[in-house]
Amino acid sequence: MMEKATKEVLAKFEELAERRIAEIRNTKDEIKVSGAVYYVSTSGNDDNDGKTPQTPWKSLEKVSTTELNPGDGVCFKRGDVFRGAVATQSEVTYFAYGEGEKPKFYGWDRSLSNPSQWTLFDKDHNIWKLNEEILDCGTLVFNDGEAHCRKLIPSYRNGMFVCREDENKPFIMADEMTEDLDLFCDIRVKWSDPDGESKGESFLVPIVDLETKGDLYLRCDKGNPGEVFDTIEAVAKRTIFSTGRRQNVHIDNVCIKYANFGVTGGMGTHVTNSEIGWIGGTIQHYFGTDPNYPQGRRGSVTRYGNAIECYGACNDYVVDNCYFYQQYDAAVTHQITTNGKKYELKNIRYSNNVIDTSVYSVEYFLNQTMGDTESYIENCEICGNIMTNAGCGWGQQRHNTHTPAHIKGWSYTNTARNFSIHDNIFYKSAYRIFHIVAEEETSLPTMYNNTYVQKYGMTLGQYGSNKEKEPEIVGFYPNAEEFVQETMGDKDAKVYYIE
Repeated sequence: MMEKATKEVLAKFEELAERRIAEIRNTKDEIKVSGAVYYVSTSGNDDNDGKTPQTPWKSLEKVSTTELNPGDGVCFKRGDVFRGAVATQSEVTYFAYGEGEKPKFYGWDRSLSNPSQWTLFDKDHNIWKLNEEILDCGTLVFNDGEAHCRKLIPSYRNGMFVCREDENKPFIMADEMTEDLDLFCDIRVKWSDPDGESKGESFLVPIVDLETKGDLYLRCDKGNPGEVFDTIEAVAKRTIFSTGRRQNVHIDNVCIKYANFGVTGGMGTHVTNSEIGWIGGTIQHYFGTDPNYPQGRRGSVTRYGNAIECYGACNDYVVDNCYFYQQYDAAVTHQITTNGKKYELKNIRYSNNVIDTSVYSVEYFLNQTMGDTESYIENCEICGNIMTNAGCGWGQQRHNTHTPAHIKGWSYTNTARNFSIHDNIFYKSAYRIFHIVAEEETSLPTMYNNTYVQKYGMTLGQYGSNKEKEPEIVGFYPNAEEFVQETMGDKDAKVYYIE
């Protein structure tokens, strides 16, 4: 029988997570590089040579545009806040120097907390307008996480913007902003070919790209947002560290917040000893049919954003000793829909991380389509992580509220070999703890020494082959421990229920 998680037991799990978070936040700088080291500080100057702490560069643009050599390192001053994005370069390490908190990287160009940045737009509805155009943003975060916005996004159906909950109702901002801190981004969309991205619909489809800006409106019942809150940060549609086709990029001991992606990685990407929070929620695309609601053809917009993502082939992809929280989608992920091409996703390790309030703690999938049978995941290890409160963060603004999980593999082909999930703590999920499915049983991960903690009557998850039919969704009832130990083979697992 499962063991009851007493207050004492729960306190031990929470104390363990807090201790690990403190250790990650206080990790010392131990990076050594073989090449030149360049220093960056917000008090620096881009005309400096950047070669000493006394002559640092100032901007991320300087970092991104200076040609570096393999083996070089770029280190950022602790305690400083850098805004914007870094275009990384192959074989280069990005890390911290100095004393104090990890250097912070924020997505938007400036804070929105100055009262002069806001104008009262609609007095009757307490709607304020930002006095500059801005990239689409997933939410606004107030006072370092004390509060955040509910983002309103209309669908686009039959030639007009309509309410997601009622496609027959035109979207009128003032009517829909019914709650304090409701947010609406009126983005200057582009338009697609109706025979292209609209999936055969008879109307044009809006496109929100990485450069598209627009007006931001915020309902704030207490007055000018800049007077009500000490800090206001926009979770902007921007990637902080983008690797693209660059290989062997190492990012260490930084803090990344308020962006659509923290790191997009691939071949040889390592992210270590870092803190990443408040990521995602911007518009990915409009389609004629929301893939989450094919049965009702409702809602034509999809939001996205992961803390660390590899989309496509990868090799030597490592995320270790990091702290994640408040991700609209996944904290860490490797994924691809193959569309007939071959992809190899090899040598992946997610280890010793603390992942809290993300919709998916770890997401992976290999969706083999258009005849592809050669792609595979190989040597993938998920171990030593503490994963807490999946689906309990701000990401549950999403419409598909039934998808959260600590391990989210979806129900694709997911061809894999030498795949293991072990020595993790899975602590509460708003829906299921795991969704682990593959066409072949041999592609399922080996599970051992994991701990599962969930509220009684909630969902344990899915595990098994979908070759013949979709595996059942198992509830968190007295048979949960037997399912984990016998069906999943996690024989030394510890399973606790919360009353």
